[in-house]
Amino acid sequence: MPNNENQIEPTILHAEPVLAVCDILETVLYWHDVLGFPGKWTWGEPPNHGGVSWHGTFVQFTLNPKLASASKENCIWIRVRQLEALYKFHQKTNAEVVEPPQNKPWGMAQYTVREINGYYIIFAGAPIPDNEKSRATFPETVRIIARIPTPEEYLNLVSAVGWGNDSNNALVEKTLSAPLFAVVAQDEMSNCIIGCALLLGDQGSFYYVKDVIVHPDWQHKYVGSTMMKVLTDWLDKNAPENAYITLITPENFASFYQQFDFTPVFGMHRRIQPKKDG
Repeated sequence: MPNNENQIEPTILHAEPVLAVCDILETVLYWHDVLGFPGKWTWGEPPNHGGVSWHGTFVQFTLNPKLASASKENCIWIRVRQLEALYKFHQKTNAEVVEPPQNKPWGMAQYTVREINGYYIIFAGAPIPDNEKSRATFPETVRIIARIPTPEEYLNLVSAVGWGNDSNNALVEKTLSAPLFAVVAQDEMSNCIIGCALLLGDQGSFYYVKDVIVHPDWQHKYVGSTMMKVLTDWLDKNAPENAYITLITPENFASFYQQFDFTPVFGMHRRIQPKKDG
């Protein structure tokens, strides 16, 4: 919609589906007991409306048997964290799984449950790790060194993973002047830097893990996890008690950082917009 200078622009905060069903109470109990949604409510006596919730996800139900019969096989797509754990829960509760977990070409994993009204519920999350890749071992030729990468090494890694090759050397040098601690991974056969990880902070209560990068040719070989191990060992030795360590990562990398005791939290962010000429 138009965004005039003096116009207050509305913001959409939330959306939730309303499913037509034949029995409100039966449906609410199914979604609570079998699908695992902890929040539940009904309206009316006997109930003619109801709903369930789980964290920020809400689904409503309305009593309309005719529409419910015609709406079977419609679907809802629900994004979740810890997809494999939820799948194991649904196996225990005997949910009707019509498609098992699969990694999809668009970079996510998902599985499908048919609930008691005939709707398909697709649960989607981070990709499932490849068992073949998980059997990889740390390369014998790679050495982890505690130092900050040079601007050239940093830009080569950034370009290799597709983050863009920023030619603003002054900005790169400023970025690399900030870390309190950093590590690089070096392939001793080629003497090339194939990975890096930076740590920022106030040396007191707050630390921030930044730019954990592994060259694509060396990914899935424990290079990233070994760099993180060295970095977190440094934190355990040098950071004060109760210091707060944080990072920002896409959801599909959450399981990687959870092995180092990072846990999901609610957060917010703001980007500085490009400056307008003049």
